[in-house]
Amino acid sequence: MERKLFRSGGGWALFINTTILKLLKINPETDKVEYQIENDVLKITKVKK
Repeated sequence: MERKLFRSGGGWALFINTTILKLLKINPETDKVEYQIENDVLKITKVKK
């Protein structure tokens, strides 16, 4: 799936649709995510509570 980045404040943001959030069991209002870069790949992971 291809997505464009968009301006948000002083940086850039990536839109993640609700279907993807549900598949990953991420609630954007209560859960946190962390991201890391490995071999030019951006990995986004839900933070374990």
